[in-house]
Amino acid sequence: MKSALILIDVQKDFCPGGALPAPDGFTIVPVINQLMDQFKWVIATKDWHPKGSIHFDKWPIHCVQYTEGAEFPIELDFEKINEIFLKGTGNLDDGYSAFDATNISLEKWLKERQIDTLYFCGIATDYCVLESAKHALRLGFNTYIITDAIAAINVQPDDGKNALENLQAKGAHLISSKKVITNLGLNLING
Repeated sequence: MKSALILIDVQKDFCPGGALPAPDGFTIVPVINQLMDQFKWVIATKDWHPKGSIHFDKWPIHCVQYTEGAEFPIELDFEKINEIFLKGTGNLDDGYSAFDATNISLEKWLKERQIDTLYFCGIATDYCVLESAKHALRLGFNTYIITDAIAAINVQPDDGKNALENLQAKGAHLISSKKVITNLGLNLING
């Protein structure tokens, strides 16, 4: 079994003070930094919207290409990331799922490395984490959500909780970072 850690949209605009913040956006960064040390394969996604995206008909303007808000927060240990996948890059592209990345095919990248198990963390539980994990399940990947390394936008108060219930019902496994680090062991994670 080969595994990868996938950081979904850990970007300044999704952290407190950003254009579309998850209230707990900063609190998950130290957890993610600790998790990255446990994996051989660490990949990240970025929302990478053009200025004229129809996505902004639904959402505040956020993560616009080449802006400060689209960057990783300085607290994130981003030099440990093996590859960055850009999504939402077209004017008509929402880019909720990591598998919709346009610069590199995530599915192909994972298959080339024979990775079959994905551990998701990042922002937002109720949108891009949800859609990426659902897509991973449809493609047949063993899918884990690291519950203390995700943050929800919570447009409605229970959106994050409902997203986790939805994923669990579809076959995703919920796991804590402590369990990933202490119980799975490096051989299982690094494959």
